[in-house]
Amino acid sequence: MEEKKKKVLLIKLSSLGDVIFNVPLANALKDAGYEVTWLVSEKGIQVVENNPCVDKAILAPLGKWKKNGPCKENFDDYLRIIKQIRAEKFDIAIDSQMMLKSLYWLLFSGAKRRIISKEAREFAILGGNEWIDDISYAPDSPIVMNYLKYAEYLGIKPDEIKVTLPPRTNEQIAKIDGLLSGLDKAKPLVVIAPATTWGNKHWNKDHWKAVVDEIGEKCNIVFTGGPADNELIEYINCGRYLNLAGKTNIIELMEVFSRANLVLAPDSGSAHLAWATRNPAVITIFTCTPKEVLAPLGDKNKYIALGGQGMPCQPCFKRKCKLRNNINACTNSPTPEKVVEVINNLIFS
Repeated sequence: MEEKKKKVLLIKLSSLGDVIFNVPLANALKDAGYEVTWLVSEKGIQVVENNPCVDKAILAPLGKWKKNGPCKENFDDYLRIIKQIRAEKFDIAIDSQMMLKSLYWLLFSGAKRRIISKEAREFAILGGNEWIDDISYAPDSPIVMNYLKYAEYLGIKPDEIKVTLPPRTNEQIAKIDGLLSGLDKAKPLVVIAPATTWGNKHWNKDHWKAVVDEIGEKCNIVFTGGPADNELIEYINCGRYLNLAGKTNIIELMEVFSRANLVLAPDSGSAHLAWATRNPAVITIFTCTPKEVLAPLGDKNKYIALGGQGMPCQPCFKRKCKLRNNINACTNSPTPEKVVEVINNLIFS
């Protein structure tokens, strides 16, 4: 008789980049024989749902709850999801979110073993009954490897860093075919995703414009982002190149990135999603966050991290600059010339 698989609940709710960083952990658990269920919010559901790294995805609609505010509908939703989780009778629950918003999910999961790192914040450590050492104690340890320490704690040592994404449907592929149909197939495709949710992660917008001015004639340039990014993109673009901001969902964006020769972005969900597609070269521009930890992991000739050093306050990991003088100075590095040099080396040398 085949031995029944142990069931594990992975609690990683957001953000998009952090969800992607946990995909290798989910794959390590799945390949080791666990049945994997992932509790995730709206920000990461499209990456998790139908991903071969999981058996089930459960949506915790944090965005909707925040928008609605305290109300009976939200409370009923929460109880329904808790009931669904407890009915699974999980052997293990892992909280890699490690914050207040994950505390109650871990605490009430019903799992026999509830595992969390000792470095958890906002009292989240109280949800566990097993505690592993800090997973990010080394300032230069890549974040993907940090999350894999949960697997290591369970005696799992994966042979590879396995990154998977959900498949695209024929309809989604056809939509991207249509959106990109006007491009010159003789030129390489460079996708620029210049925006992120942290203003202090944004690179100088005039630097973006200088890079586009320099490479525009020899590349197909496509901009991506959300509807809120159009003002920044149009400042950089000046109406010259294809702007897909607000025209794709996450799955369709995966398809765009998978066709690119190069993706250029700040430290953002877009940069990490491009890395997860495994096809394009990726240049990630760092300002206030640590590139040694957050840069795309792998071939140093394909995944290039720029900026993020040269000032005593870097990396500050702050959403808003704390400097009184020379505010947001880190957003001016690297120079446009340096970025153009790297682009030329990656796709034209």
